[in-house]
Amino acid sequence: MAFERARQGAVDLIRGDDAITVDQSPFVARLFDECLAAGQPRAVVDLSRVPLVDSVGLELLLNYQDSFQQRGGALKLAAPNPLCRDILMVTGVDRHFEIFTEAVTAVGSFAE
Repeated sequence: MAFERARQGAVDLIRGDDAITVDQSPFVARLFDECLAAGQPRAVVDLSRVPLVDSVGLELLLNYQDSFQQRGGALKLAAPNPLCRDILMVTGVDRHFEIFTEAVTAVGSFAE
């Protein structure tokens, strides 16, 4: 599994076990595009097994967050490892997302 999209109720869960970098960004973008095509996009990116997010990956997340919000949806992040959390914080990207400690909590937050 590099990255995959699964449906949990009305929420898409995107998870993978590779870094979100220039190499993987096209595959992750395709999954985000599938979410957008399905209507009001509500998705969680489970980062628990993602070892790294580079600048291309950060830009991808920010761009799709904007696209999701423009369609009345949201993109949320879950379970970043310490390195990914540091990257999100140092770059300020964390201020643009709701970040949860577990994917199940992030998915459930859409019901609130």
